Amino acid sequence: MAEFIVENWNALLWFAAAVGLLLLEVATVQLVSIWFCIGAVAATIAAVAGFSGTVQLGVFFVVSAVTLALTRPMVSQALRFRRVPTNADSLIGMTAAVLEEIDNLAQTGRARVNGMDWTARSRTGQPIPVGAAVVVEAIEGVKLIVRPKE
Repeated sequence: MAEFIVENWNALLWFAAAVGLLLLEVATVQLVSIWFCIGAVAATIAAVAGFSGTVQLGVFFVVSAVTLALTRPMVSQALRFRRVPTNADSLIGMTAAVLEEIDNLAQTGRARVNGMDWTARSRTGQPIPVGAAVVVEAIEGVKLIVRPKE
């Protein structure tokens, strides 16, 4: 057994790397190491075939790069997440009434839109007085980002 390990230590090392990279891939489920796992399997085959360490390393890098280049665009497209609009997104573009002066420096401001009160901040940073009409430009967390209505 010891003789087998001594004679095939390169192949065993590449095989261990392939198993480790596969376990990393399974643990992350993010497609971060599968290409390198395939490269390590190819390097294992090169080691078993008796190629030098330099060739094994070259096989690892070439096979990893080729599999990455060939599959990454397809994988990226398959994993592209589509943003699902929420009910709050429907408020963007609506007109709101300022209930409390909006002052970004003082971190104050409330506005009512569609019957609901929201914390509000000015897009431009300029204070907006009570009673002014504003347009909702974005929602960041639980804050409306608004600009004065023209």
